Amino acid sequence: MKEIVVISGKGGTGKTSITASIAILAGHDAVIADCDVDAADMHLLMKPIIKKTENFYSGVIANINEDKCTNCGICADICRFGAIPIINNQHTIMPLNCEGCGYCEKVCPVEAISMHEQNVGDWFISLSKVDNVLVHAKLGIGTENSGKLVAKVKNEAKSIAEKENKDYIIVDGSPGIGCPVVSSLSGANYAVLVTEPSLSGLHDLKRVYELVKKFNIKAGCIINKSDINLDMTNNILQFLKEESIKHIASLPYNENFTKAMTVGETIVEYDHSELRNLLVESWEKVKKEVE
Repeated sequence: MKEIVVISGKGGTGKTSITASIAILAGHDAVIADCDVDAADMHLLMKPIIKKTENFYSGVIANINEDKCTNCGICADICRFGAIPIINNQHTIMPLNCEGCGYCEKVCPVEAISMHEQNVGDWFISLSKVDNVLVHAKLGIGTENSGKLVAKVKNEAKSIAEKENKDYIIVDGSPGIGCPVVSSLSGANYAVLVTEPSLSGLHDLKRVYELVKKFNIKAGCIINKSDINLDMTNNILQFLKEESIKHIASLPYNENFTKAMTVGETIVEYDHSELRNLLVESWEKVKKEVE
């Protein structure tokens, strides 16, 4: 079983559209993991039927027992995050402001404050429209620990893939180089880097590849919208050559990408010409690389 992670140094490169296309092409051979939990959207293209839902708990949040609270205000005075305002004549915890440090619990003279495990989101096991398993999640608004939720999604996907003897785990990682990306890359066999021919695209490609190198993961690159700036595309190709990164494909700009998304389809379902052929060839190259 091989784990393939699709990432990009920045948003808007077409990463998820390409990952979903790979998921369609992989079919029953793969389990899919949407690890972009801060802005999960692969389900919009994969049209999953949810089979299992569970809450995800991580970190703690303060809770005030109003029956015990004397409204002395000590907790509010020491809270550096402004998380304990007075509402309706009662000190109250503001969940979006509380950092879970627990200092208020320590200083409360009547032990009216306690720390509780926080529900920061939900994760799902679903069956996609092509009958492969999709493990995905939704992080709550303003909550943290997205790296831990990514790890949960990946571990569930790996467990299913091992149990069902699948050949691949296809992971849609988060953009950028933060904790969710680090968690997405952990344990991967191959990274597909998706970029675009712009100054920021090249800059962020270099940043994310530095992270990939630290994990000692073999990588290939897909340049999306490659014909909108040929000079920058050549600069990207030069960078790939210098770093021995496999050039998987250069995809031309095509409005079918947008048209496919508006009808909830992947590009390999919607387009039956050049783009589809290039993505089919890309998937075949990736499979050879991981083997």
